Amino acid sequence: MRPTSLIVNIVSQSACSTCHAKGACTVSDYQDKEIEVTEYKLNYKVGDEVTILFKQSKGFTALIWGYVIPFFVVLGTLIVALEITGDELKAGILSLIILIPYYITLYFFRHLLKKVLKFELEENA
Repeated sequence: MRPTSLIVNIVSQSACSTCHAKGACTVSDYQDKEIEVTEYKLNYKVGDEVTILFKQSKGFTALIWGYVIPFFVVLGTLIVALEITGDELKAGILSLIILIPYYITLYFFRHLLKKVLKFELEENA
């Protein structure tokens, strides 16, 4: 029986990490990331190299949900709280605290976001 999803391991490294002088430099960047792919046709085994596809439009959607909307939520809360309280410190703290329920809500709806923002495998049969 085939598993319902694949976990693909991506090794991301900057150009600095392949430099011969990286031992003397602290700039080198090396990251190990995991991506879940739910829809695929072929059978894969551990160690197979695959190509991951992610549409640019889905990247913009992720950008909007992760950065643009929270920015406007913080900005709107800051403006409204400043008008109501007149205290910059309270308005600033409240505008940052408002992000907690926003990201908790995103966390609870992550199953819906996974359907929209899904990675695909390039199938080379």
